[in-house]
Parts: sequence; C-alpha cells; structure tokens
Amino acid sequence: MSGVGVIAGARSDVGRVRELNEDAVLAQHPVFLVADGMGGHEAGELASAAVVEAFRPLVGRNDVHPEEVVAAVEAAHAAVAAIGSTHARGAGSTLSAIVAVVQNGTSSWLVVNIGDSRVYRLVGSTLEQLTVDHSVVQELVDAGRISRSEMATYPGRNVITRAVGDSASPADYWLAPIVTGERLLLCTDGLSNDLSDEALRAGLSLGGSPEQTSHALVDQALARGGRDNITAVVVDVRSGGLTPRADDVTGGFATSERGAVQTIDVDTITSRRQRVRHD
Repeated sequence: MSGVGVIAGARSDVGRVRELNEDAVLAQHPVFLVADGMGGHEAGELASAAVVEAFRPLVGRNDVHPEEVVAAVEAAHAAVAAIGSTHARGAGSTLSAIVAVVQNGTSSWLVVNIGDSRVYRLVGSTLEQLTVDHSVVQELVDAGRISRSEMATYPGRNVITRAVGDSASPADYWLAPIVTGERLLLCTDGLSNDLSDEALRAGLSLGGSPEQTSHALVDQALARGGRDNITAVVVDVRSGGLTPRADDVTGGFATSERGAVQTIDVDTITSRRQRVRHD
C-alpha cells in the first residue's frame, strides 16, 4: 500500500452497565479491527484479545496478500476455540476488519466480518454499511419481518448466528477500492445499537480528526445509556487512493461502478495459497 496515506483514531469504553470491557481493537496500518468477546468469566475478554493477536503479525507491512488475511482468520478461530475449551460457558468473539491488501498489483481494502460488529464507509454524504450482520435480527430484516430501524430495539437483538471460535462460522469477505477522501468506521454493536445510521453519518461528517470523531461517537453512545461495551475506529484515507469524480460523490459513489464492493468467496482468496502449497 505504498503511497496511500491513512490516519486513524480509536476508542473503546466499558460503558455504563458492564463491569468488564470484552471489546478489543487493533488500529495499526494496514490492519483496522474490532472484536466483541463473549463467554463471561473473562473468557470474552480473552477471546477478543486472541482475535487481535492473530492479526498482529500483519501490522506494519505494505505487502499483505488476501490469503494471509484468511490465514489470520483461521488462526483466530483456533485460538478462540482453545480458550473456549477451558471455560464452562465456552468463548467466542465477533470480528470486523479492514485490511489493506495487494492483489494483482493493486491496493484494496479486504473487508472481513464474523458476527454483528460492523464496517461503514462514508464518501461525500453517502454512508454505506459494507458488512452484513450475522444475527437473528438481520435474518428477520432479510425476510421482511422487521425493518432495519427496528433492529436496535428488537428483543434478542444480541443473538448472533456466527462467531469466531465456532468452526461452523465462516467469515464473509468483500474487496473494496481504497478511495481518497473516504472515512471508514468500524464499531461493535455497543455503538450501532445506540446510534442510528443517520446519527453515525452526522457524527462522521462533522469534520473532526479520526481520534476526535471516535471519541465523540463513543460519548454519544454513552449519553444514550452505554448499555454495552462501546468501541469505534475511524479511518481516513488522505491520499493515494482512487479519486472519485464529482458526479460519483454527488450521485452516491458507494453505489457507483467505480466504488463497487465485491463479495469474494474464500476459495477464490485461497487459490493462490493452495497453488503455492502444491507446487
């Protein structure tokens, strides 16, 4: 990712109700990640920390390839499963991340998701959620039984359908262009449950630095009750990415062809790694 200028800010808070912060965060080029641990009796805290450690070997590099991100996800699954095996209630974690990767000589974001933490992208005035929640309420939205606006208050909203540490919980992957001027938000559900999409868009649009913005968003969630641990990472691409045309920005770059986010199958990502293994 040589030549791409990125700055980031992050904040994680225990909230006003919980006694332990089971969220973990990694915000060091080229890896930006949030993880929300589950399991109780410190298992959740250990699980989210293990997810971070699985990705830490990628920090500081400009030559990360997509298959290395897949390997980090696999390592996180194994580490969290090992923690769960020593705790009566087991252990699990969400994972939402963006990693700057090089594929075919081009730098892109590889977006990764397991669970209901989220990645958003703001370009111009358009806010787009890049990830899709693995949760019971998301399935109800997909089935048309509830609206998106009802997700944050629906009973059982915290029940997720995939978690790191469960071998039957594959990650979803998307490849997104790195865009000069874009602002990305990674957050746990402690933020997205308390702040609507419009509140997030407004907070991200105020013009503060990533550090100021991440703190302000968490403060807003705390003011609305802080019922859960709250984590926010804000990433600004300052230079070196794709430059959207004026009509792209005003017309919604996130949904334009140049800004399209591509879903990637894990078999496609790992094909190069498999060839290397078998050659």
